[in-house]
Amino acid sequence: MTSPQWFLLIGALLLLRGLTATLLKRLPVTPAIIYLGVGLLVGPTGLNLFHFNPLKESALLEALTEVAVLISLFSAGVKMPGPFTFARWRVPLLLATVSMGLTVAMVAAFAYLVLGLPLGAGVLLGAILAPTDPVLATDVQIRHPGDRDQLRFTLTCEAGMNDGSAFPFVMLGLGLLGLHGLGESGQRWLVVEVLWATTGAVAIGVAGGVALARLGWSLRRGPNNHELLDDFLGLGLIGVVYGLCVLVDAWGFLAVFFAAAALRQTEKKLAKAAAPTDAGEVQPTVSQGALIFKEHLERLSEMVLVILLGGTLFLDSWSWAAVGLSLFLFLVARPVSVLVALWGSGTAPSMRGLVAWFGVRGVGSLYYLMFAIQHGLPQELALQLIQLTLIVVTLSILLHGTSVKPLLGLFWRGRRS
Repeated sequence: MTSPQWFLLIGALLLLRGLTATLLKRLPVTPAIIYLGVGLLVGPTGLNLFHFNPLKESALLEALTEVAVLISLFSAGVKMPGPFTFARWRVPLLLATVSMGLTVAMVAAFAYLVLGLPLGAGVLLGAILAPTDPVLATDVQIRHPGDRDQLRFTLTCEAGMNDGSAFPFVMLGLGLLGLHGLGESGQRWLVVEVLWATTGAVAIGVAGGVALARLGWSLRRGPNNHELLDDFLGLGLIGVVYGLCVLVDAWGFLAVFFAAAALRQTEKKLAKAAAPTDAGEVQPTVSQGALIFKEHLERLSEMVLVILLGGTLFLDSWSWAAVGLSLFLFLVARPVSVLVALWGSGTAPSMRGLVAWFGVRGVGSLYYLMFAIQHGLPQELALQLIQLTLIVVTLSILLHGTSVKPLLGLFWRGRRS
């Protein structure tokens, strides 16, 4: 496709998306399915107007998916309701750690024993596919900062954290393939990739979010009545926190999520402690001002990346190995890992069931795959993992995208009755 054709396609889709927002909310499927259909239609599966080669364009796709995930993580973080308490965050913490590790292990075992991949490639594939996605899972995530639905909170918080907790397993897989140093008996991996990178990311994120919240609050209410550009501040916080983490080998995805959550919660505390200047006056905050802009960017990135996903697939991309892996992940690995992680947590069975099913895979998995390719993954192995990952993400869009609205409707109707 030529540049004018791309402008026409994306422009027409943006116009249709903007004009049919209410209609799309009423449809029983998610917008991602429509974008995927467009990509399949204009790509090699349909009219063959373009083909996006993820191996040749791995650097570009890594950058695009990296930005999309960062924006989505920020949006998720600023919508976190209420302050951090272990009792409230216990379930998503279990999902982001115990469930994550079990999923990686089960997918690695399937890849090694059934698909015949090397152990390191199996661990890497497990790490690519284990994290749930914050970009494509918007229909099951918190809708606004005041949304206190426990199911949405759990899925949003899990997606926010496990995009960081997957990184140690990515590095472990690369290390087992000889592409990254793990240290003697894995000591470097444990100390640097697991302990330091995780705790350092949380600390940097919280510190950055708290600092920006206090600075913005002080400037807005100072004697000079400073006006702030919240969109720029939100993007700046993402850039500074993420950049610092990359410099000190900490997990930037985790830091951005916690920075956004700390920004929102600190501003709420400051607003609660301050005496109101006017009765009923709503105090402006950086988190609220930046959220609307980030949600628009999130929708745009979802549209572009899912169209590109459709443009990567040929009819012969669909193999029994890829479909079998997808079904194993959705029907065995995710449910088993969730049920084990939440055993004894007191979570209602209906909510456990929905959490077990709605492990949406998407843009985050594509990012980890491109990250591995950029770190020297051999071409033959890269092609195998690309084919497997693309089919898993595609089937996740189709299966989860068609089931999310009906299942959530049944869940909420059951709670009201």
